Amino acid sequence: MTQVQLYDTTLRDGAQREGISFSVVDKLNIARKLDELGIHFIEGGWPGSNPKDVQFFDKAKRLNLAQAKLVAFSSTRRPGTVVETDANLQAMANAGVEVVTIVGKSSELQVTQVLETTLNENLSMVSDSIEYLKAKGLTVFFDAEHFFDGFKINPEYALKVLEVATKAGADCLVLCDTNGGCLPSEIKTAILEARGVTDTPLGIHTHNDTEMAVAGTLAAVSAGVVQVQGTVNGYGERCGNANLCSIIPALKLKMGIDCITDTQLAKLTEVSHYISEAANLTPDAFLPYVGSSAFAHKAGLHVSGLSKWAGSYQHIDPVRVGNKSKMLVSELSGKVNITQRAKAIGVDLPVQGVEVQELLKKVKLLESWGFQYENAEASFDLLVHRAQPGYQPPFELVDFMVVIEKRRRPPVQGSAEETLAEAVVKVRVSGEVIHTAAEGNGPVNALDEALRKALLQFYPSLSVVKLVDYKVRILEESTGTESQVRVLIESGDGVTEWRTVGSSANIIEASWLALADSLEYWLVKNKPMNS
Repeated sequence: MTQVQLYDTTLRDGAQREGISFSVVDKLNIARKLDELGIHFIEGGWPGSNPKDVQFFDKAKRLNLAQAKLVAFSSTRRPGTVVETDANLQAMANAGVEVVTIVGKSSELQVTQVLETTLNENLSMVSDSIEYLKAKGLTVFFDAEHFFDGFKINPEYALKVLEVATKAGADCLVLCDTNGGCLPSEIKTAILEARGVTDTPLGIHTHNDTEMAVAGTLAAVSAGVVQVQGTVNGYGERCGNANLCSIIPALKLKMGIDCITDTQLAKLTEVSHYISEAANLTPDAFLPYVGSSAFAHKAGLHVSGLSKWAGSYQHIDPVRVGNKSKMLVSELSGKVNITQRAKAIGVDLPVQGVEVQELLKKVKLLESWGFQYENAEASFDLLVHRAQPGYQPPFELVDFMVVIEKRRRPPVQGSAEETLAEAVVKVRVSGEVIHTAAEGNGPVNALDEALRKALLQFYPSLSVVKLVDYKVRILEESTGTESQVRVLIESGDGVTEWRTVGSSANIIEASWLALADSLEYWLVKNKPMNS
C-alpha cells in the first residue's frame, strides 16, 4: 500500500490568512491537537523571522509529542552571501528540531525578476543551503517554490533545481503551486517529468486560488508524491492552502491510503473546530467532511431516502470523521423530516398520522411568515411538544410593553445623553399572573431581564441560561422600515447551546418570541420543579 506523510503548515502558512494571529500558547495547543490527529510533520514557523516563533520553538521542546515531528522553516541563503553568516539559516539550525524545510526558487522569472540574481547563483544558493543543513545532521525538505509555473516557462531550469537539490542531499523535494493557478492535469504532468530526473521522494504544496488545491494534491498523490502539505480548514494567504480536512479522509476513505488510524480520523471534526476557535473564526458550516452542514439534509425526498438507507444521500458515514447527520425542517420538508426530528427528542409520531400532517402545514405557514426552523431546532422542538395532547407550557405570555428613553448624564461622565430601555412584562405561571418590570441597555436586554425576574420566582434553576448570540435579518428590504424581520437567538446553560427564532414586522415582538421560546425550551427539556 502507498504510504503518504502528512505535513501540516497551519502554524506558519495558515497563520498568513487575513485576520489570524496565533499566540504562542495557541500554537503549542494546536501542535498537540495535530499530533493527536496523526499528523507526521508540524511546521512550527520561521524561527529567524520574529520573536514569537523563537519563543514557540523554545517552549515546544517540552511538548512530548507522541508521533509528530516539529519542523522549522526558512529560505535559502541570500544572493551574494555565504551560509555561515546567514541569520535565517543559523536560526533554523539552532531551533532545536530534527527536521527543517527550506524554500528556494525554481522558476526562472522568480529568480531574475524577484531575487534579481542569476540562474546559476540561485542554483548555488539551493545547493549551499541544503548541504550546510545536512552537515548539521538535520533532515532537510526542500520546497521548490513556484515549481509548476516555472515548469511551464522553462522546464529545463525547474528540473535542474530539483537535480541540484537532490545532489545536495535533500530528503524530500516538495513541488509548490505557489500562486494556486495550476490545473490538476498540469500538476500531474509536471510531477511525472520530475520523477524522471530524481529518485528523491517528492511532495506537493498547493494553494487554493482557483479552488483546485485539494484536487491538485490528490492528483499529485496519484502521480507518486509521498508527502502532502496543507493546513487545517484550508487556512492560508489569499484564498488559502490545500485543506487537510478534505485531503486526509479522501486519502484514507477514497484512495485506500492508510495515512492515519480510524481512531485518529474520528477526531477530524473536533480538531477542525478546535483550530477554528483558536483562530477566533466561526467554524465554516459548509466545509466538506467536517462542517456542521456537511451531512445536513433538508429536502423531504432526501430525508425519506436516508430513513431507509443511510448511504442514499451521503457519500460516507459521517461518524468516521467525527461528524453526524442532521435532518433539517423547513418549508421544503416532507413528513419524514418531521418524524425523524420528533423521534430525536423522544416523541414518536406515525408518518401517516394527522399530527405530522398538521405540523408540516404549520411549519410551511410559519415559514411563509418569516420563521425559519432549519437553524432554530429548539423552536421547532417546541412546536412538536405543543402539538401533543395535554401539553402544559411552563409559562404563558400575557403581554409586554417596552419604553425607550434618553437621559441626560452629568458632564463628568462623557456623553451628555444615554439611552435606556424599560420593559414591563406579564406572564401566567400555574394560573397566577406575574407583573414585573426591568431596565436594560436595550429593548431585548430589558425584556430578558423582566421575563427572568418573573420566572425565577418559580424556576430558580433558570438562572444558568444565558443569551449567547442575537442576530437580526431583514426579510423584505424593498419595504424599508416596514420590512418583516427574523430574529435568531442562541442561548446556553454552560453545557449545551440551542437556537430559537421569532419573526414579525416589529423587531421587538420578533425578539420577544425568540426569547420566550429560548426559556420555554430549556424548562421543557430540563423539567425543573417549581419552587
